[in-house]
Amino acid sequence: MAPILIIETSTEVCSVALINEGKLIDLTESREGQNHARLVTVFTQDLLSRNNIKPAELAAVAISRGPGSYTGLRIGVSAAKGICYAARIPLIAVGTLEAMTKHIALNRDQLNIPEAKQTLFCPMIDARRMEVYSMLLDENGEVIKPITAEIIDESFLADELTENQVVFFGNGSEKCKKVITSPNAVFVSNINASAQHMCELVWQAYSNKQFEDVAYFEPYYLKDFVATVSKKNMLG
Repeated sequence: MAPILIIETSTEVCSVALINEGKLIDLTESREGQNHARLVTVFTQDLLSRNNIKPAELAAVAISRGPGSYTGLRIGVSAAKGICYAARIPLIAVGTLEAMTKHIALNRDQLNIPEAKQTLFCPMIDARRMEVYSMLLDENGEVIKPITAEIIDESFLADELTENQVVFFGNGSEKCKKVITSPNAVFVSNINASAQHMCELVWQAYSNKQFEDVAYFEPYYLKDFVATVSKKNMLG
């Protein structure tokens, strides 16, 4: 038995899963948002307890690499590192957008994604206003366009949409429906970053011994954290 704990905190979803030999065996998550610091440790303890697994019995801990919420990513990575240090087990990191795409690609029939000569996948994580974190991948998971922070307008992926079906999903895709109007655009609703979507990529990384340096690993924020100050608290 090689149980791996998976933690996903890059968006409003706080999600913790347990897999064995690449298969999901348990999952706990909340979509409340803004409660990751309180929930991630509780979810982890509950998950391990009800499966009678001690931290030292884990084969590894996996974390979502990002991009996503600066605060959310830091909370998840801190929790994962703490377990890895204490139990002396390896740390695995997988891309948030890549994991979502893997889930979509493996379940396209269940999600009623139309058949097409060429299909590309565009995961989107909400940033702010009309901005999203996105990338573009083909059906084999090969990167067509790397991760960027994009302000979405009518020209977004216009060339790619001319010759390909492009599937948009993630919590940033809903606000783009009215802007991206190509008939080749397919929107899949209710796809969120989740620990359960990371199973295949995590197991692949573990099998290939693709581990991170626990001491020096940092999540992929994409953009620096910007602290805002309420005008009500500013001295005139």
